[in-house]
Amino acid sequence: MPIGSRIVTFPCLFLLAFLSHGALGVACAADPVLPRVVIRHHELFVQIVPGQHALIAKDRLTLEVPQQKSPIRFSLAPTLQIDHVVLVQESAGTESLIHDVPFELERGPTPESAQQILIPLQIVAAGLVTLDVHYHGVINDPPRDPRHLRFVTPSETAGHIGPEGVYISSESSWYPDVPESLSTYALLVAVPVGWTVVTQGKAGETRTCPNGLCRDDKMVMTEWAVTQPSEALTLVANTFVSTFRDWTAKTGQKIRLSTYFFPDDAHLAEEYLDATARYLDAYIPLLGPYPFEKFAVVENFFASGLGMPSFTLLGSGIIKRHYVQPYALGHEIVHSWIGNDVFNRAERGNWVEGLTTYLANYYWHELMGDRAQAQEQRRLMVQSYNLHVPPERDYPIAQFTQKLDEHDNAIGYQKAAMLFHLLRQEVGEETFWRALKKLVTQYHGKHAEWRDLERVFAEENRQDLRWFFAQWLEQDGAPMLSLPEATARPVAGELAQAFQLEAAIVQSNKPFRLFLQVRIRMENDREQMLTVPLRSPREPISVTLPARPIAIDLDPEFMAFRRIARQSLSPVLNHYVTDRHRSVLMAFTDEPGHPSPFRDVVARIETQEQQKPSSERTVIASLAPDGLLPQEGSVLVLGSQESRSGIQSILAYHCGERATLNDRGVTVMGTVYEGPGLALLVSCHRVDHPGSVVTVLYAATPQAVAKVARLLFFYGWNSFVLFKDGVVAARGEWPLVGDRTEVHLDASNPLR
Repeated sequence: MPIGSRIVTFPCLFLLAFLSHGALGVACAADPVLPRVVIRHHELFVQIVPGQHALIAKDRLTLEVPQQKSPIRFSLAPTLQIDHVVLVQESAGTESLIHDVPFELERGPTPESAQQILIPLQIVAAGLVTLDVHYHGVINDPPRDPRHLRFVTPSETAGHIGPEGVYISSESSWYPDVPESLSTYALLVAVPVGWTVVTQGKAGETRTCPNGLCRDDKMVMTEWAVTQPSEALTLVANTFVSTFRDWTAKTGQKIRLSTYFFPDDAHLAEEYLDATARYLDAYIPLLGPYPFEKFAVVENFFASGLGMPSFTLLGSGIIKRHYVQPYALGHEIVHSWIGNDVFNRAERGNWVEGLTTYLANYYWHELMGDRAQAQEQRRLMVQSYNLHVPPERDYPIAQFTQKLDEHDNAIGYQKAAMLFHLLRQEVGEETFWRALKKLVTQYHGKHAEWRDLERVFAEENRQDLRWFFAQWLEQDGAPMLSLPEATARPVAGELAQAFQLEAAIVQSNKPFRLFLQVRIRMENDREQMLTVPLRSPREPISVTLPARPIAIDLDPEFMAFRRIARQSLSPVLNHYVTDRHRSVLMAFTDEPGHPSPFRDVVARIETQEQQKPSSERTVIASLAPDGLLPQEGSVLVLGSQESRSGIQSILAYHCGERATLNDRGVTVMGTVYEGPGLALLVSCHRVDHPGSVVTVLYAATPQAVAKVARLLFFYGWNSFVLFKDGVVAARGEWPLVGDRTEVHLDASNPLR
């Protein structure tokens, strides 16, 4: 134990405050509100020994200390040991080291919680103070699979140093920190020869570690400078192959683009550099100059999709699958502005993920002129909320801080993204984009909260938006809309027969204020789209039409955000995933010595549910000879050729003619597919249990389903997916039901 230190434990409550992108601070809730100590600069010398999971470091901290009476408090990982703390004082242009500083250690409420380093305030004066903190220890939290049914998701780790790679973030608490400090950093990082370090900011010289400076003479040191204040620092290292491109945006801004890939994937560098350039050229005009000198795409040794200032960390599996799509690479590039330049106090409401999802996952398709894909993204946002957020588990967007599961994702990412789509409709195109650029400019290098967004958009709109943010941000839920009846009567027109349509849109729960599209279908394949402003529980519609109306569709392009009953949504695999009662029915056999690939699906489900009480786990059984299904809940049938007739009976009852099986292949929506490499994933609503589904994964041969079984839950949002030799050949969704109202002719006004 260091001289002058002792371990103490206080019975106070701790407040875990997750900042943007995982920055974790710990504060005692019992402390009075006082002026805060903040760290302005870190000067770090770090040695990393992957084989021992070890880190040896010295951090020279430049602190801004206010006039206060409470001790200075830093957080640090509990697996790291403080060697000593030294107060550094400059005198007449030279450094004068004062005695070692006494400190106390305060353990967190759990073994994994960051410890607190307490420095008595009486040893320093208010103002700028420099302290050297010497420490060492291990960071060894091997990445784990996530604890939910979606298999293609990031691994979980607080940080890891090992032979397979290094990932240490602010969540690792690998350097002394104070919550909400916006700091600059100067780093000198030593790693084994052959390894490369990547972090934020700009890389400097790499050189061999001088004798006596590093614990191992086979180490190299790299300098990094982070000159733009940041709320957190993430450092990664591995045996990378580096590729660089000095690139100029269409606006004239010069940016260094780079990739750090494992040797087997180095040939993909140009593809990722080209995609990075496309995204930057698209978003710089919308959001303003790119806020950093570089952008790097870095390959990770575990599954991840993380955006840090000036680089992104994508899992190796993602890199190999060419994930240059807007929801992958594009999303992390948008984070360069939203979250990594304009910061978010997530514990006060995380607005960053919703806006980034809107701009990248959704708006990119509008930018590219792909209206069909833009509508599909809106559908997915609405459907995700309706499946993953039952009314009893709903909460306001304002309460979202971080994503722990798909339930949080549906609120904090999907519903929040739709909030910005609704805001754009409310204030108009020019005002929305002008306000967004103003937000980025005004809060460059600063924290912004939901109230700041409200103020900026209201100022640009020149109208109060309090009602909007109170409705969509601060209360839970969404409007439940119906059009119970619609009638039309003929009226005399100048050139042809016209019709007067009368209807009313009803909100069956608390009324919301929004714009709603309705599409009126008329005879002779004519259509007319209306935008109806909803302001009350019952909103009448009265419109004169040039032809007889046949039917009315509510919100056909998913421009609004609303509650839709599970049985009215297009049936998809995620209906099964989100049902409270689930069963897996096995309709396959294993070959001697060769388990069926379907076993992989069963094993994954069993592994994911090990922590659940037995009464809540998915029921796994063989398909009964009579083909009867469990009495309640959604069912996943895993079947092969020998059970085709029984599976076909199930499909015929629940899917009708939409999907059928035969001895040569399958038929989906009238299209015939044949061949030994076919596999079909199809979901239909259970006729006997509204809200639940029957999902079938069928393949005639084990080879046809092997690749599909491994990534089955990746295809959670399609009603059907047809695979050929493991590759998607066709996919789609059955249409929504219950959102179309037939128009009746008013009998009191017959046609003449």
